[in-house]
Amino acid sequence: MGLADRVRPTTPVAGRLLPVPAPLVPLFPDRALRRGTTTTVAGLPGHGATTLALALLAAASQAGSWCAAVGLPDPGVVAAAELGIDLRRVVFVPHPGSGWAEAAGDLLPGVDVVLVRPPGRARQTAARHLSARARERQTALIVLVEHVNEWPEGGDLALSVGAIEWEGVGRGHGHLQGRRAEVRVSGRRSAGRGMECTLWLPDGSGVVATVTRGEDGPGGAGSGDGPEAA
Repeated sequence: MGLADRVRPTTPVAGRLLPVPAPLVPLFPDRALRRGTTTTVAGLPGHGATTLALALLAAASQAGSWCAAVGLPDPGVVAAAELGIDLRRVVFVPHPGSGWAEAAGDLLPGVDVVLVRPPGRARQTAARHLSARARERQTALIVLVEHVNEWPEGGDLALSVGAIEWEGVGRGHGHLQGRRAEVRVSGRRSAGRGMECTLWLPDGSGVVATVTRGEDGPGGAGSGDGPEAA
């Protein structure tokens, strides 16, 4: 029996749309994650791309969907739980090695969402095969990369994390409380128009949140400062 067979839910979650956390709803044309599509999440280490990608599993897992994360060597279980992920419904394959594409492909038939992080630039054939299989199996595929061009097939939707600022760091003192990040949306399903928004990735309580207009800015940290965190 394969891994996908072991995690396949006995009662599939119906519908073509999977929920996302409320702060992420405006990023998606359907205001939800559509089955069979590929969403890329790009960002440099420490800029919050991993947090953003993992957050996409939160509402879906809470709603009863099975999810998988492939190629995240340190998924940060505590942080994932704080993001709202139901860890009872997530399969982690942290070290697939060179077989990352095969591992992700094997899981596509048995879960509703697969998050995969290739170890570098993916081959065109691997990217095309995974996106096509996700479309065929009606599974939402999320691809985490540092740079958009590392997924040569492109995505139906592309989320890119740009400049960041850390809240809570003064001049050589203070505790990190939150990371404010600029997120840009593009891709084939973005109706040809780019959109930008500002999110906490995460805020002081560990969740993804919208930065409201007039909210106090970070306490002195510059763009890109802070630890090399998820």
